Amino acid sequence: MRLLDIARSAKVSVTTVSRVVNEDPSVKASTRARVRRTMEELNYYPNLHARSLAGGRSKTFGFLASNLNDPFFLDIYDKFEQLAQTQGYDSLVMSTHFDPEKLRAAIRLMIGRRVAGIAAMVSEMEPRIVAELSENGTPVVFCDVGHAGKRITNIRFDYRKGMRNLVEYFCSMGHRRLAYVSYPLPLWSTEERRLSFEQTASEYGAAAQVICAGREGPLSGRKATRALLMSDCPPTAILCVNDITAIGVLKELSEQGVSVPRQVSVAGFGNIALGQYTIPSLTTIEIPREEIAQLAIGALLPGQDATVMGHEIPIEPELIVRQSSGPVTA
Repeated sequence: MRLLDIARSAKVSVTTVSRVVNEDPSVKASTRARVRRTMEELNYYPNLHARSLAGGRSKTFGFLASNLNDPFFLDIYDKFEQLAQTQGYDSLVMSTHFDPEKLRAAIRLMIGRRVAGIAAMVSEMEPRIVAELSENGTPVVFCDVGHAGKRITNIRFDYRKGMRNLVEYFCSMGHRRLAYVSYPLPLWSTEERRLSFEQTASEYGAAAQVICAGREGPLSGRKATRALLMSDCPPTAILCVNDITAIGVLKELSEQGVSVPRQVSVAGFGNIALGQYTIPSLTTIEIPREEIAQLAIGALLPGQDATVMGHEIPIEPELIVRQSSGPVTA
């Protein structure tokens, strides 16, 4: 595919296409949008670093994360970057903020720079993006989205089992009024947790509330907790979509004068380092972030691990019990 082909299809000059590729601000927004749309339709990836490449690929890995404000994703990236550097690779990191359009733009940019591989630690992947990546030929590692293929590895965490472990643990402690704090994004990983929460609670005859209080984060946890405490049947245990949300729940319960775990137990999901230092320390489900980073690097490095690249890699959850959970007392 040549710039001339893009220019003819978009009905602009080759110079204009070149300016769009090089992010020249002099191009009108409407023209830039038309050229970019044409590039996407024709599956054109501008080679932004052609002169510095050897053998068609750079010595750079791309790393995509849904939310780099979340320590969970930062932990994975930190280890990923360390391991990449030991192998002589740089890392290009971008955050998508759970937006498929930002994800698509980031992937196109990385492919345009001829990265040696992409670690996509995102939750908002769409089937057509997966298909486009498969056709391009760039080695890719997904986490929980897409399917394994010739050059695609999928690290799959068992969210259903993790949530089942949490619910069974709380029910074994006598809790029968449970709440689950989620956020309203239609993501596979969050839906798996919600469905498992509802199903397992039903099996144990426990009342189960599901509440969404905006985008993920401590503030969402605080808002959800206020609503739960004002409900007709307040829960004795609050389970959260992730640890960051659970930290917000702990903060709100503290300010409301609710004792944890004597009056209300709390659990997160993910086991970020901060959870060990909250007061009380946070019960959670371990998602082994360093292991995920190691598997991703192992799959992307050429010739490193033939048993990893192109395979589905399951990861089992582990229940971490700390001070924020205890037997029901009411």
